Amino acid sequence: MGKLSGKSIAIVTENGFEEVELTSPKAALENEGASVHIVSPQTDQVVSWDKKDWGKSFSVDKPIKEASVNDYDAVLIPGGVINPDHLRRSEEAIQFIKSFFEQGKPVAAICHGPQVLIETGKLKGKKVTSFFSVKTDLINAGADWSDEECVVDQGLVTSRNPDDLPAFNKKIIEEILEGKHEGQKK
Repeated sequence: MGKLSGKSIAIVTENGFEEVELTSPKAALENEGASVHIVSPQTDQVVSWDKKDWGKSFSVDKPIKEASVNDYDAVLIPGGVINPDHLRRSEEAIQFIKSFFEQGKPVAAICHGPQVLIETGKLKGKKVTSFFSVKTDLINAGADWSDEECVVDQGLVTSRNPDDLPAFNKKIIEEILEGKHEGQKK
């Protein structure tokens, strides 16, 4: 029985997510006993991006229209260039992710994933990192950006790229174990 036994985590994604940024955290969370669901505006499958071309298809466990924040202990957004742009267009996805902030539950995003968080309106004053090309977007949204492998701020976990996955995965697990973060609600 792992440290996260009984916990449920939603990975919110669209087509075009960086494959390893979904598979690595998913495996780390499942290895600790968590139940991990792929939640998406897509209803059947999502297709990854694997470095330079389309990758594998993954089954959607729950369409975003059927997902409830009350069923999950944390949310994770993988990066990739295509995925965040598509997610930002989904009002259901943005509202679902925003609900985790409002309930003080851990929120994690890697690489280009933090771009999605801009749409929640919840980044003002938050410490974050990301892939360097979205730095200005995050700063313009009011975030305090820094170039570190993993930044944690009151349950908000962000990392820059796939090289940071070991630190990112470790911190996600820690934040889920800590539970709700009252400072996250601001």
